[in-house]
Amino acid sequence: MSVDSTGMAARLGIKPGMVVQELGWDEDADEDLRDAVIDLSGSEMVDEDTDEVADVVLLWWREDDGDLVDALVDAIASLADEGVVWLLVPKSGRPGHVEPGDVTEAAPTAGLSQTSSISAAKDWSGIRLVTPKAARTRR
Repeated sequence: MSVDSTGMAARLGIKPGMVVQELGWDEDADEDLRDAVIDLSGSEMVDEDTDEVADVVLLWWREDDGDLVDALVDAIASLADEGVVWLLVPKSGRPGHVEPGDVTEAAPTAGLSQTSSISAAKDWSGIRLVTPKAARTRR
C-alpha cells in the first residue's frame, strides 16, 4: 500500500474506529484503496448482510450494474444519521464509466445530496453523497 492510498482513504473521511460498509465490490475494485481504508479504520469492512450501523459506505458502481437509485437506497439502509456514502465509479474513458448526469438524477431520488467529487484511486472517481440531515449537521 502506498502513502498516496493512505492519503486517499483519509480524504474519504475514514478515521480509526469507523464502521465502513462496502457494496458492489468486484475484481476491478482498487485493492490499494480498500487496504488503506481497512488500515485507517482499524477493522475489516462489513458487507450488505451486517447488522452494524455504518459511518461510511463505499459503493463501487459501474454503468451496467443495474439501477443506481435502488443501489443508493440499499446503501443508506444501514447508514448512520450523519454518515456518508462514497459512490465509486470508473473514471471517464474506463470500462463501466458512469455519466455524471446519471448520478445527478439518481442521488436526489434516493434521498441523497451530492457534496463533492474526488479522484479516489487510479481508475476510480469518488462522489460524496449525504442525506439532507447529515448535510445540515455539518454546517
